Amino acid sequence: MGYAATARFVVGVIGNVISAGLFLSPVPTFLQIWRKKDVEAFDPKPYLATVLNCLFWCYYGMPFVNPNSILVVTINGAGLVIELIYLAIFFLYVPAKGRKKVTTYLVCEFVFFAAIVVATMLTISEHKMVMNRPLRAVVVGIICDVFNVIMYSSPLFIVRKVIKTKSVKYMPFLLSLANFLNGCCWTAYALIGKVDYFILISNGLGAIAGAIQLIVYAKYYKTTPKEDPSSKPTNEVQLSTNV
Repeated sequence: MGYAATARFVVGVIGNVISAGLFLSPVPTFLQIWRKKDVEAFDPKPYLATVLNCLFWCYYGMPFVNPNSILVVTINGAGLVIELIYLAIFFLYVPAKGRKKVTTYLVCEFVFFAAIVVATMLTISEHKMVMNRPLRAVVVGIICDVFNVIMYSSPLFIVRKVIKTKSVKYMPFLLSLANFLNGCCWTAYALIGKVDYFILISNGLGAIAGAIQLIVYAKYYKTTPKEDPSSKPTNEVQLSTNV
């Protein structure tokens, strides 16, 4: 294994660790749901979106799509399992109407994913190349980037709320920092050795989005009203975690 390959592997492992931390960050929220046996006003949409994102990145990292991307598969495979556990807990305690909605979303996601897999496997040869890259990887990579950019941009809605209220109450610092480091780590991973433009684009934008969050946090931290720790809101926003 050459120097570049070793460095890429090490950076990828670090990226796996940071991403795993982000995947696990909503655990307190779901423990609260488990204890109360009530989902309250919890919104499952970010977790449903993450399921689809993980599915596509797992597919992108497969050897017959984009060789030598095992670390992309490991973290997104783990993330997929974690997100499904979250949704299973939600499904257990949500009223019947909510269960039907979650089931509908999941079925649509799996059907859509299966359709893309079948289409790309049957219509694009594994050996067909474009711009020195497998065409199948290019097509799947574009789809992955679309979903990843959407997920990385979603926390910026919270930034708007912070600016409007001059309060960082709903934007935890550690999650913002982890989001920034995650984007930086996977950007570095994409640049080492043969550049992976699809991982680079989405995570480069993610690093920028994370930097914006940290800058906004630094600006408005002192203007945030101090509250009783017992009234601290439960974090129900999952920042983007995918490569």
